[in-house]
Amino acid sequence: MTILKALMAVASLVRADAAVAGADQDAVRDVLMATFDKPEAHLVVDPVVVSGGHAIADWTQGATGGRALLRHSASGWRLVLCAGDAIKDPAALRLAGVSSSDAAELVAALAASEQQLTRDRLALLSSFEGVVRMDGELRQ
Repeated sequence: MTILKALMAVASLVRADAAVAGADQDAVRDVLMATFDKPEAHLVVDPVVVSGGHAIADWTQGATGGRALLRHSASGWRLVLCAGDAIKDPAALRLAGVSSSDAAELVAALAASEQQLTRDRLALLSSFEGVVRMDGELRQ
């Protein structure tokens, strides 16, 4: 009976982690929607991947798209930067203040999530040129 209790405890923890991740993903979507969604230009945010205190969200809006890096703080999720394919480089994420382990997890989770996307959507996500800091912080 103790093995069954242990398995039930692990299953409970997995469900709790999934619920937290889902809440974080929803909160990230809410930040981006509140910032960029417009009646004449609907924003689509999907997928969203989270690791530690950071998230990457894919977004499209009409004929444009890109990826956003967000950071969690005591006041909630805030937008750090927008980019295209550059955000898929762990070194670029580290320059933005993401830890090595979180950068690796984010990149792996994003790659797995983006396997489900169409070629057209991937092309839109890649169309964002450069890296635009949205938080006013510069890191060397």
